Amino acid sequence: MTNNATAALVDSLNGLLADLFTLYVKTKNFHWHVRGPNFRDLHLLFDDQATEIFALTDIIGERVRKNGATTLTGIGAIAAKASLKDEPRADLKPEEMVAQLRDDNAKLVEVIRAVKAAATAAGDNATEGAADDWTDQAQQRHWFLAETLS
Repeated sequence: MTNNATAALVDSLNGLLADLFTLYVKTKNFHWHVRGPNFRDLHLLFDDQATEIFALTDIIGERVRKNGATTLTGIGAIAAKASLKDEPRADLKPEEMVAQLRDDNAKLVEVIRAVKAAATAAGDNATEGAADDWTDQAQQRHWFLAETLS
């Protein structure tokens, strides 16, 4: 394991963490503001997904710490590191909300795959193995959201 490989892994983990926080807040925004004929189903779906996403934040942050580095320290650090886009609006149509979350989860799969590759390069088997579970979770969220739109 090289210092450069570990630094690249930590950087990718912090990027994933920033994206998870961004997706969590966006999902909760939509949970709070969804309306319309499918309100109940979407309200509950968004809440379930937000809970799952938030649970990953501690796991990812601890992977950074276990690699001997520091993690994100606040909202500014999250905003600076996130690749997913924030959604400040509360007046989107339900279909727009679902589509944004579907697309964000697809992007998240790519971010996780990059983390896995960095973990492999750094020799971090624990992160490498966990990334498969994180990928599966994001793919399941994507699938549920895609099917909701079909």
